[in-house]
Amino acid sequence: MNVAVLAAKLRAAGQRTNHRRLLVLAGDRDRGIDAAYDAIEGASIPDAETTIVTTREGFRFDRVDPKQARTLLGTTRSAVICDAHEDFSPNVLGRLVGSVDGGGLLILLTPSLNSWPDRAGSFESSLAVSPYDVSDVGGRFRERLRETLLDHPGVAIVDVDEGRVERRGEADDAASRRSNPVVPPTERRRFPGEAYAACLTADQSRALSALEALQREGAEIENAVVVEADRGRGKSSAAGLAAASLAAVGRDVLVTAPDRRNADDLFARARELLAEIEDGSGSIDALQTAAGGRIRFESPAAAADLPDDPDVVLVDEAAAIPVRLLSSLLDAPAVGFFTTVHGYEGTGRGFSVRFRGQLAASDHDVTDVTLSEPIRYAPGDPIESWAFRALLLDARPPVDDLVADASPSTVEYRALSPEDFAADEHLLRATFGLLVFAHYRTEPNDLARLLDAPNFRVRVLEHDGRVVSVALLAREGDLDAETRRSVYEGSRIRGHMIPDVLTSQLRDEDAGTPLGYRVVRIATHHAVRTRGLGSTLLSEIRAEFDGDADYLGTGYGATPDLLEFWADNGYGTVHLSTTRNESSGEYSAVMLCPLSETGEELRERHARLLRDRIGDVLADQLRDADPDIVRGVLAACPASLTPALSDYEWRVVVGVADGPGQYATAPGAFRRLALTALLGGDATAGVDEADGDADAAGDDDESTAQLSDRQERLLVGKVLQARPQETVADELGYASTRECLRDLGAAYATLLDRYGDNEITAAERARFDRE
Repeated sequence: MNVAVLAAKLRAAGQRTNHRRLLVLAGDRDRGIDAAYDAIEGASIPDAETTIVTTREGFRFDRVDPKQARTLLGTTRSAVICDAHEDFSPNVLGRLVGSVDGGGLLILLTPSLNSWPDRAGSFESSLAVSPYDVSDVGGRFRERLRETLLDHPGVAIVDVDEGRVERRGEADDAASRRSNPVVPPTERRRFPGEAYAACLTADQSRALSALEALQREGAEIENAVVVEADRGRGKSSAAGLAAASLAAVGRDVLVTAPDRRNADDLFARARELLAEIEDGSGSIDALQTAAGGRIRFESPAAAADLPDDPDVVLVDEAAAIPVRLLSSLLDAPAVGFFTTVHGYEGTGRGFSVRFRGQLAASDHDVTDVTLSEPIRYAPGDPIESWAFRALLLDARPPVDDLVADASPSTVEYRALSPEDFAADEHLLRATFGLLVFAHYRTEPNDLARLLDAPNFRVRVLEHDGRVVSVALLAREGDLDAETRRSVYEGSRIRGHMIPDVLTSQLRDEDAGTPLGYRVVRIATHHAVRTRGLGSTLLSEIRAEFDGDADYLGTGYGATPDLLEFWADNGYGTVHLSTTRNESSGEYSAVMLCPLSETGEELRERHARLLRDRIGDVLADQLRDADPDIVRGVLAACPASLTPALSDYEWRVVVGVADGPGQYATAPGAFRRLALTALLGGDATAGVDEADGDADAAGDDDESTAQLSDRQERLLVGKVLQARPQETVADELGYASTRECLRDLGAAYATLLDRYGDNEITAAERARFDRE
């Protein structure tokens, strides 16, 4: 075996076609590391162009811990060495593949390939959620990797234990020619010629030309450009060139991305161009230009508020940003969206399905452009196709026409096992593709969970044998007393999200006793949404687990539509987080659907706790929560409330509703009455404050039926969240604060009609001659 010679041949072959090669060094870890040194030297790759991703230390070239593999996104290396012996995961692999330059080497250190599927690592240990241990975790994902490595072009394999070359990594040596960028004539372009000169492909220059629409003025000012591409096509570089061109003529450009590091390439290209065309200056997160323009970065949640009214917003990795935040950005006059079509963060198609309808309905003129030619390497790169195949980065649900007739009456419910997926690649691709298209968070680690996690259950609806709706369930609860005590005292328990929240945050040590199944993901094919298939799937799941579990649950970034969906399917709110989720920018709701008396008691207990604390929390940590989300949370909370006001408080309320009284005299009375009304909304069952028994409060919707949506939002913003009346009036579209306060009085007059049936209010209201 001569690894140095093999590596030299692989690099030479790759350089001839500007393609990458993958070298697998299988066997003992120390031997593999030694062989990796030989490979780097044999391929004549400088240490400065090499990175090793490993938990070990003491290397002469750059080392990155696997937990920090994300930092390599957007970087370009001639060689990346990935140590798969420890802290290796599908996500790590997905993050590294795109960092290798054309003609470069990806070197993978693995255990013996014959034994690798049976050797669990730290990632597999993380899948061993109680009550399971690592022996229950499957090896199907590792077997998948092994099989693809053994038969894919461009992959060389060396058994370092036996000193034997098992595959030499041959691939098609037909060279692919890179296209030349096109520079539009001066009279036909707005951006400087230097920006076009910096482009590397015709695709990239075409995208830059489309982005000139963001510089339009006057009647055409509202414009949006959507740039879609696979990873490595130069879309972030095009965004950076556009940002610099816009800032150079005085535009204020706001950049956002799921993580600041996602925008590194954008800022690097912008800085380089500004250095060429003028003396741009600034910090790492902001660039200033002589014309008064600037390029600055904000997180998606902060950018949604459009701080300082930017002229242009550029959104990198848009598919990984929640729709609510993307929609807020449409208030900007010019917006560019850059999204990955196939990548571990999510897909451009998912972005299209979730957001493009709102974009089309906006006032923006929309321009679309797609980049297909790679930048770092030539088209047809064998390592890119291997990564797509191994990690299912290009997984797609069934084509629209094949499922177009699906309805609740045409589908069949089916439980899918890991064995089903391992035996049927088409089924696996269709199911995983449906999740990828529907959820921005779906990533390669989720593929491994489908194949190997013992606590996961997969349930689908099929139309003519094709998956149209899928739900991922995680087994939770059924914890022993020692585990429950440990969680209560501060320990975290992996994979038991709802018991962990109810125990550690809400101080209920018994919350981990019932057995539940949490709906981790639910997705329906985009071609057949709004037909009730998601509800049909949840109904089937409920029927299957009724009697075998105590509850079904879910936790997610709350939106009004989702709250209504889950409430309509029998799930009641028991918790609303007091901090926003970093990824979604939403407050997270936890909801339960009981399947047994034990589950019913758990839901009732926490519904009452939510009811009793929500007033205080809304006036504090949740003061900025969307009123529609608060309305949805309260309407779905299965705990009722009675006003129970004192005689004095009833007189104050009547004074505001019908007379000259002032709200500020006794705000507690108004809060309790508002909560009474909003908790009596759409819940399917109520928990009476007096005796704790389920009643039919949710069957009578009169408590909120006579309030308009705006009045309910007014009760939330002004009364429950105690926000300034000027702010509330402006947000709700009142002409003045006086009009806002008059409508507040009208709302309480309605609530008096509903709840104020007593002698005190009758006598007090009679004094103001309401006729």
